[in-house]
Amino acid sequence: MNRDGNISMSVIKRLPRYYRFLDDLKSLGMERISSKELSRRMGLTASQIRQDLNCFGGFGQQGYGYNVAQLHKEIASILGLDSALKTVIIGAGNLGRAIATHMEFDKRGFSLIGIFDNKEAICGQLIRGLPVRHIDSLDDFCRESKPQIAVLCVPKDAAKELADQLISLGIKGIWNFSHYDLSVMHPEIPIENVHLSDSLMTLCYRVTRDGEAPKH
Repeated sequence: MNRDGNISMSVIKRLPRYYRFLDDLKSLGMERISSKELSRRMGLTASQIRQDLNCFGGFGQQGYGYNVAQLHKEIASILGLDSALKTVIIGAGNLGRAIATHMEFDKRGFSLIGIFDNKEAICGQLIRGLPVRHIDSLDDFCRESKPQIAVLCVPKDAAKELADQLISLGIKGIWNFSHYDLSVMHPEIPIENVHLSDSLMTLCYRVTRDGEAPKH
């Protein structure tokens, strides 16, 4: 596991994709797969797959390939998917509500324990069986329940102050949807900045620049 910091972030970011593909293979009843076949399905080279997995011990057998269920389990362990990290969502608007409702936190290493918002009209509503709490109760809740992860679904101008507050309350990692790049302000803790619009604009570039888009 990446305790010594020698494994590149690009390798780590590919692990969830391996996990997802292996999960699909398991559901299809496949028991083993070669690096060549896995590379064909994933659009990577067999060499890249072997190099990535060798960072964590390899797992394959020459002439046999990879045991799908075993590799799926090993990657789950590497990613810490059994961690049940206590998690809170800040912001119960459309995005926060959608994430709380549809994200399978328990299958991804997290346990959702609290949802917060600053709008009185929302507070008290149940989302995924949890009552939305007023943001004013965040400090007391964090001191009592000790969440480790925060999901920020708040406007950009509120993100920095909230991040400072959450980190002072013991939050160890942030999943940030606020369009404010918190990694620059808090390089000391793991932060995943999610910019959905960046992905959409990248798609726009690829469609309009690859020569295949119709001209109007």
